[in-house]
Amino acid sequence: MAKASRTILHVDMDAFYASVEQRDRPELRGKPVIVAGDARRGVVLAASYEARPFGVRSAMPAAQALKLCPHGVFLPMRMGRYAEVSRDVFAIFRRYTPIVEPLSLDEAFLDVTACRRLFGDGATIARRIKDDVRRELRLTASAGVASCKFVAKVASDLRKPDGLVTVEPGREVEFLAPLAIERMWGVGEVAAERLHAMGIRTIGDLQRPIAASLGDSLGELGTTIRTLALGIDDRPVVPDASARSIGAEDTFSSDVAGVAALRPHVQSQAERVARRVRGEGIEGRVVVLKVKLAEKGVRGKYRVLTRRVTLDVPTADGATIFRAAAALLEAAPIAGRRVRLTGVSMSDFRDSGRGQLLLFDSNASGRERASRLNRTMDHIERKFGPGAIRRGVAPPDDSRSWGSTDEDLGESRKRRDRRSEGE
Repeated sequence: MAKASRTILHVDMDAFYASVEQRDRPELRGKPVIVAGDARRGVVLAASYEARPFGVRSAMPAAQALKLCPHGVFLPMRMGRYAEVSRDVFAIFRRYTPIVEPLSLDEAFLDVTACRRLFGDGATIARRIKDDVRRELRLTASAGVASCKFVAKVASDLRKPDGLVTVEPGREVEFLAPLAIERMWGVGEVAAERLHAMGIRTIGDLQRPIAASLGDSLGELGTTIRTLALGIDDRPVVPDASARSIGAEDTFSSDVAGVAALRPHVQSQAERVARRVRGEGIEGRVVVLKVKLAEKGVRGKYRVLTRRVTLDVPTADGATIFRAAAALLEAAPIAGRRVRLTGVSMSDFRDSGRGQLLLFDSNASGRERASRLNRTMDHIERKFGPGAIRRGVAPPDDSRSWGSTDEDLGESRKRRDRRSEGE
């Protein structure tokens, strides 16, 4: 008996951060809006569709974007606002299925296989979601509908903005064949150059029998992209908070050197992460430190160091997250090196237990005091705004950076991390 086909949606908000800014500030509608912070050292995090004809794209240096679009409206990141709107977006997704896998604040996979009798086929559900987003939130989304995650993701990218592309089961190979090889997951600039040198320029080239030997030359990547090119992707949609991470990072207005000078920034980032983790009623175990050095590697990109540690006990306490990140910072090879950016993120989440203490926990009283302090700090911030209270030596917000970023991170972090050069 043939296996029943799944119906997977990939829904991606169009220029999400910039679109929220244009919605909230009607005078910006129709103008090239670039969310990047300071135009000297920041990175473009979102560009409205009015800015894109000038060549402005996400992840490019803001200084380059300013040269390309000098009349653009450059705005700082308002992550709290974007997270608020994102919750409304995901509430719409979950009207149609509980099986929603967030990739970031602005995109997700949805498995609607079991919901077709109730709401209609995949294209109908996608259209209803898009209509709800437009009517209720005054934003637009693009969607792809297919039998697997990879094809749905590729489909959603093809007709932005406000697009809807459906790939019928059995037509995956035909759909993928004419598309450029750069649309494959995992194929960055270097891999694309290697594939071009082998005569592979389209996904259809990967489908040819001769491409079956790609594993010999490209290893696991070759085997993976060959399989995806044939429309084979059995990965389930996983509505699991542990697949996400929550992070905060800052690009400094001038390079910073030395652990002592970096610690206040890392502390501020740890506290921001902790507030967002507590706000979602979860706790995490894995703490990651990111350091971008003010020196370039062999491909002309700034070197990025990442270090991580797994805690014995999950936490949402900023002081605990900071201690872990500070230890990673002190162990990092940054002596005598100048730093452009630091970031702290957390992953491996589970429900917080709503303040319950661990049985036989010898430090239970200390955890309860920390929990009370955190609740008090959160209350003060909600009442008086971000920066109203902070621990110890964390710097004031205006000294932190020109490019401050707080975000939910998931599989879609690939868009920036893929560009980072590890060391």
